[in-house]
Amino acid sequence: MAAMASLNHADAIIFDLRDNRGGSAKMVALLATYLFRRPTHLNDFYNRGANSTEQSWTLPPMPGNRLADKPAYVLTSATSFSAAEAFSYDLKMLKRATLVGETTSGRSHMGMAHRIDDHFIIRIPGIRVINPISKTNWEGTGVEPDVRAKAADALPTAEKLALSKLQKR
Repeated sequence: MAAMASLNHADAIIFDLRDNRGGSAKMVALLATYLFRRPTHLNDFYNRGANSTEQSWTLPPMPGNRLADKPAYVLTSATSFSAAEAFSYDLKMLKRATLVGETTSGRSHMGMAHRIDDHFIIRIPGIRVINPISKTNWEGTGVEPDVRAKAADALPTAEKLALSKLQKR
């Protein structure tokens, strides 16, 4: 919380998810919370084995947060996947951030571990992410950036976009 609060006086925010190999759905929801004024539906997680669906929402607004109206940019690369893709996809679908960089790897289905024997396990996709806006996800296609740039050029590209947007205010 303190790290995000330290950004309150920034004019824009850039999340660098290039080469990010993921994380957790709860972290996606926590970070996204700072970008919205009210709880916002991010995704549904359909568990094939249990035939159940769990919704993912941002948390209630954080006291003192001033990031909800700031321009936001997300940097992506071909090696961004899992929760990094979820964060990117969610913000893109909600039109809350501009994605800059490369199309992500396209891995949205969550694998569940199954033991084969005493020495090996196999991960088989068992949970499907369903975005409430697109009614689909990024499996196999990746998340397309709004502004294409090589991963190495994504940060300076996003900085230029942010400066241009701020000068127009």
